[in-house]
Amino acid sequence: MSEIRDIPGHWEITRLGDVCDLQNGVAFKSRDYVELSNTLVFRMSQIRPGGILDLNHNSKYLPDSFNETYKDYRLKESDVVIAMTDMATETRILGVPTFFKSDGRDYLLNQRVGRLFNINKEKIDVLYLRYVLTAPIINRYYKSFGKGALQINLGKNDILNAQIPLPPLSEQQAIVAKIEELLSELDNGKQQLQTALQQLKVYRQSLLKWAFEGKLTYSNVKDGELPDGWILAELGTLSDMCLGKMLDKKKNKGNYQPYLRNISVRWGGVDLTGLEEMKFEPHEEERYSLNKGDLIVCEGGEPGRCAIWKGAITNMKIQKALHRVRVKSMLSEIYLYHFMYYSAMSGLLKKYFTGTTIKHLTGRELKKIELPLPSLEEQQLIVDELESKLTLCDKVEETIRLSLKQAETLRQSILKKAFEGKLV
Repeated sequence: MSEIRDIPGHWEITRLGDVCDLQNGVAFKSRDYVELSNTLVFRMSQIRPGGILDLNHNSKYLPDSFNETYKDYRLKESDVVIAMTDMATETRILGVPTFFKSDGRDYLLNQRVGRLFNINKEKIDVLYLRYVLTAPIINRYYKSFGKGALQINLGKNDILNAQIPLPPLSEQQAIVAKIEELLSELDNGKQQLQTALQQLKVYRQSLLKWAFEGKLTYSNVKDGELPDGWILAELGTLSDMCLGKMLDKKKNKGNYQPYLRNISVRWGGVDLTGLEEMKFEPHEEERYSLNKGDLIVCEGGEPGRCAIWKGAITNMKIQKALHRVRVKSMLSEIYLYHFMYYSAMSGLLKKYFTGTTIKHLTGRELKKIELPLPSLEEQQLIVDELESKLTLCDKVEETIRLSLKQAETLRQSILKKAFEGKLV
């Protein structure tokens, strides 16, 4: 049981099961599902982080006849529902109750979701019940049921055996009012921070757009036109390209050497963990090797995702899932990297993709990518200006995310104090 110590003397400590009961849901089978109906399964995954309901998340439909067959499991407006399974590595939805709100359709309680009912309203306020089950000490108690540090499966008794602090009813209501006042202010602050993050994202996109329209370094560029001296050029004329080697353990010959895969390439960097090796022959050395400054571009997965090779390992090769782009003297690899990132984020790159469901960026299409090309000196000026502003954006974002993290810590502090009798 959860251990509660530091509370006011006039408060009680009681089992959750002494003030309410819990109903577990039905283990519906996949064969029960139909394509469309007015009766749905209420699933654990529809209780999102923070106890937010998302009834459209991963919806599954049941025959409308089930609505009568399983009428005892039909959810009603304001029912208190609680997730009974979660991952121990996450602080998500486990044991955090929320109020069910219907969208006009009928929902039947699924297995691994519990409904708190028979709530003794003479002893406990329903809102107090919801908040007390989010208290850090209760959360730690539920997390203690994790198996193998991965999955936590709570049984009915696990939930009902939780000990909760119980002040007089009027004091519970005062605590709820204070919690909601403070959390409302906190949520308003978090919303402003989230808005700032979104504005920062838009500003980043604008910076990149201005950079390749010439507006970052020129003040009098007209919309739809490039600055004097700039040209549009295809990437194939500005670089040499090569697709990596096909992995075929039966046919490959030569000496084992490390190679990069699609998964190795991240935007702006290369992940060198978990490298594998394949055989390369001497005549393949030049074709599949990477030189410092080469741009490595993903052919599939997230087509166009790329990074500049910094030369961290000698004799590094590439697999067929990657293109190597080696720029010629009139193009800066850093300028090209930022252009590829801008093209991917803005959707401009999509017109070069092939395939209907699984998208690819073939070497043929990669060569066709058109980019605005100023002089090499201007490219460097653009890169310097762009990276200076993007670095500032990164610092601002870091500050905002730290503030959001501190807000969550403050939320836990408010709940902790509330149920120790120190909030009101």
